[in-house]
Amino acid sequence: MINPPGLMISAPSSGTGKTTVMLGLLRALSDDGITVQPFKSGPDYIDPAFHRAASGRASFNLDLWAMGPQLWQGIAAQAAGADLCIGEGSMGLYDGVATRGQQGFGSSAETARRMGWPVVLVLDVSGQAQSAAATALGFRSYMPDLPFAGVILNRVASARHERLARLGMEQAGLPVLGVLPRRGDLTLPERHLGLIQAVEHPDLDSAIAGYADFLRQHVDLSAIVAAARSNDHPLTRAPLTPPPAQRIALARDAAFSFTYPHILQGWHDAGAEILPFSPLADEAPDPDCDLVWLPGGYPELHAGALAAADRFRDALHRHAATKPVHGECGGYMALGTALIDKDGHRHQMAGLLGLVTSYHRRKLHLGYRRATLHHPIPGHAAGAVLRGHEFRYSTILDQPDPALALIADADGATVAQTGSALGHVTGTFFHLLAPEEAR
Repeated sequence: MINPPGLMISAPSSGTGKTTVMLGLLRALSDDGITVQPFKSGPDYIDPAFHRAASGRASFNLDLWAMGPQLWQGIAAQAAGADLCIGEGSMGLYDGVATRGQQGFGSSAETARRMGWPVVLVLDVSGQAQSAAATALGFRSYMPDLPFAGVILNRVASARHERLARLGMEQAGLPVLGVLPRRGDLTLPERHLGLIQAVEHPDLDSAIAGYADFLRQHVDLSAIVAAARSNDHPLTRAPLTPPPAQRIALARDAAFSFTYPHILQGWHDAGAEILPFSPLADEAPDPDCDLVWLPGGYPELHAGALAAADRFRDALHRHAATKPVHGECGGYMALGTALIDKDGHRHQMAGLLGLVTSYHRRKLHLGYRRATLHHPIPGHAAGAVLRGHEFRYSTILDQPDPALALIADADGATVAQTGSALGHVTGTFFHLLAPEEAR
């Protein structure tokens, strides 16, 4: 299969406007008849849904820390049939795990280098002019073998500001691919885990159309397409993550939505039947399913509705008496005994595990996780080594059940929040990215 050319949209840091640029590019190029395959570098599970809304194609995560060569190959091959790939970076271009091992840093720069994609650096130039060129030049020079397409100047205040910033880029030999005037309305709503979910945006399609119009006015789209490149490796289909069961009841609503696209695609490709249901609507999982899977999300924002969902809870208990139930992060919290919301109110959860969590007592838990299972989970035997990512603010008040796994971070340091196992019920605070492959 032909390897389509691509680009990586990145920035010196978070908050520079790269997601707005990404969504605008996806929609503008798609409107021009170009089939664009989006990707997300790193473990972010919110942005891919926005990418899909902008491009009409499922977006997939690429993560050099978590993914071995076979899975990476299978995900890269999802670009088959596309004319162009565009990846969105995470955090700053070179940000990744703290120590180098054979698994790699997991930075956006390494993703771009692996794929052969030149970097488009989105620079917030507010508060500076020619000095922005020094920042861009440092980013271009830091990894000399990283291909570099040019810069998009964002939040430019005036014609004079643009002239001075362009002068600096010209002196540094850096192509300017676009200049975006400062506009306060070109932002996406956020909450404690970053952007709100795509399904919650009040008028997402209209917002993305606005971003596309804005970029069409201020960015050289033809120059961006012409800058795209790829590596010389042909795309080869490889299997993605196999399904943990044949018939999977998957919770899917505003409280449970954080499932990595490559996980679902792998289940689908292998012929598994995915049966969505909504705990928030008090729906019961299909009684004939082999497995109930509760993904992460925002149960802390919907604790009252979940506490009142008697039909859902009763069906979950019936299923767990004989068949497996698994929860990730927010799904794990919902399987516990209680959840305390931001106002300090205690809400009854499913009660299949003894876990009690509090969003009233907030503490950030963030980072990659390497788990060696003490207890099997659906699709993975005891002793299996899994790689995933954790991002939450809830605090554990009680976790009395047997530990699910030995958990370490990317540096090998032990992490105390191990997950739980009781009967047919298991839960983790990390979101599974992939089983560990030989490297």
